[in-house]
Amino acid sequence: MENFFTQLTWLQALGTVLGVAQVLLARNNNIHNYLFGIVSILIGIWVLYQTKLYADILLHLYYLFMSIYGWLYWKYGRSKEETPITYSDKAEQIKAIGIVIACFALMVHWLRNYTNSDVPIWDAAVSAFAWAGMWLMAKRKMENWIYLNISNLISIPLLFYKELYIYAGLTIFLFIVGTSGYFKWRELINKDTSGEPVKA
Repeated sequence: MENFFTQLTWLQALGTVLGVAQVLLARNNNIHNYLFGIVSILIGIWVLYQTKLYADILLHLYYLFMSIYGWLYWKYGRSKEETPITYSDKAEQIKAIGIVIACFALMVHWLRNYTNSDVPIWDAAVSAFAWAGMWLMAKRKMENWIYLNISNLISIPLLFYKELYIYAGLTIFLFIVGTSGYFKWRELINKDTSGEPVKA
């Protein structure tokens, strides 16, 4: 049993290092953030399975899909040119809220009725806001930082409750960087609209 928890601790540590690299690159609008993110996601899936955070596993699978999609969209966009950072329009804002509501309802139903989860509401809430945030991130929308940070705020006490202290520390860090990322991206948008070059 001790070796098992040691293994989880090392996996958390490795996933944390890769996750830190990913979010710092995302903050700087660097497309290579997705490469670090994919490996971190795969590690996270194994750790979460061992701790029965099933909604988070589905969330990580979604992260994996959106990371691949996001890398392609950032690189090529719809017109085969790199996609710029923009604010969400009204339709995109409605879609993001719809993702949160639909995901939360589906996750709560699934967790309560088909799993042995002991935290269905909190697990579902973390996933719901993160699903919307990752969709907005893949679209390179400013509001992704808001949704992801709401998810982080809910996730922090949940991870402490599950005794995943390294991941809890990572999530605190992600919240701080997410806040910084919002202002960094806003600065990049302002430079772009002023005619100055924006580096990806």
